[in-house]
Amino acid sequence: MLTSLTARSMTPDTVWLARGRHAQGSAEDVLRRSLQQRKDSQAIDDFLELPEDATASAERVFEARWRAGDDVTVRARLSVKPGADGGDGQEWMLVAEAEQPWNHAWPSPTGLFWPQEPDTAWDRDAATHLILGEINPLPQDDKETRRLLRNTVRGGWHIHVVVHEAMTTDDRGRTPVARWLPPGLRHRVVEHHAAPQQLRGLNWALRDSGVQVPRGGAVVLPGAPAPDGYDAQDFSVRAVFLDGSEPADLVDAVTRFAALPRPLPDDAEDALTALRENWHLLTLREELERQRGLVAMYAEALEAMTKSRDLYREAAESAHEALAAYQEAAEAAPARPQPSGPPAPSPLQQLTRTFERFKVKRPATAAGDEETAGRHVTSEQ
Repeated sequence: MLTSLTARSMTPDTVWLARGRHAQGSAEDVLRRSLQQRKDSQAIDDFLELPEDATASAERVFEARWRAGDDVTVRARLSVKPGADGGDGQEWMLVAEAEQPWNHAWPSPTGLFWPQEPDTAWDRDAATHLILGEINPLPQDDKETRRLLRNTVRGGWHIHVVVHEAMTTDDRGRTPVARWLPPGLRHRVVEHHAAPQQLRGLNWALRDSGVQVPRGGAVVLPGAPAPDGYDAQDFSVRAVFLDGSEPADLVDAVTRFAALPRPLPDDAEDALTALRENWHLLTLREELERQRGLVAMYAEALEAMTKSRDLYREAAESAHEALAAYQEAAEAAPARPQPSGPPAPSPLQQLTRTFERFKVKRPATAAGDEETAGRHVTSEQ
């Protein structure tokens, strides 16, 4: 089973996450039209598109809020940016958080942001471009299948289901499992189908994941990183009847898997932080509470500055008082008695005077020597 060596924060039970790719056209225009339609029909309370200077230059952000269930407020943030492959598509990331633990019977946040018409192209997996909530046939080549499954499960954004078709199916058997799931799970599932002859190659491709697909059955892949409490036997379905009837066992397996505690997917922590700390779509009441909070914060800061100023002033006054007391004490002290007579010369002064006497005597001695020498010369003559 694939595991991650990096410790990750767990996904809060109030949070709903999704990620995908808009294949063609301007995703911003599609989102504006769709959100306005949702607001007009009162499916959402309001939405806001952040100005370009409030976000990164290559990212556009939309916020929306609505009420779900028993008047539970949901706030959601969807960001759009150019695709990593440099093509025409745009990648999107959606983070929603409710005031209570998330109920998958609530409407899908993805379905409230994006239009549900069949000709829209927003429902693609960002890494593999597979269609979310629809059936995706596996490649015929076993190595391609292995590479595809390893790449799709990384990141932890989607729930991946692999179904083996025991025999060739008709149109009734082409109904994706997402049609039977609660609304909150329909846009989080990527369903892979293997043809009858692909079972051996499929299980070979899945051996690193630690799971196997029964003949004519299905399995919910653990993903990377795997959620806590995952056991391959608990999420393996022995038989899936592809006759158009509800695959109850598979629906139950997917629903139970979605309820497991899961680490936050790649890049989701930053998106969740942005939703919580950089929220702009405020109601009048929330804006009033926010302004009151700012006033209280500024009042505390002003009080701290005033207290600091008072302490500084008290310290300065205490220093001036201490200096004045010192000066008064110095003036009141008796004067020291002055010594009588000239002060005794210091040793340095005595040495200096000795050298000065030596300099004065030295020329006189030299003149006397010259006079004596002249007398000797005269007498010899």
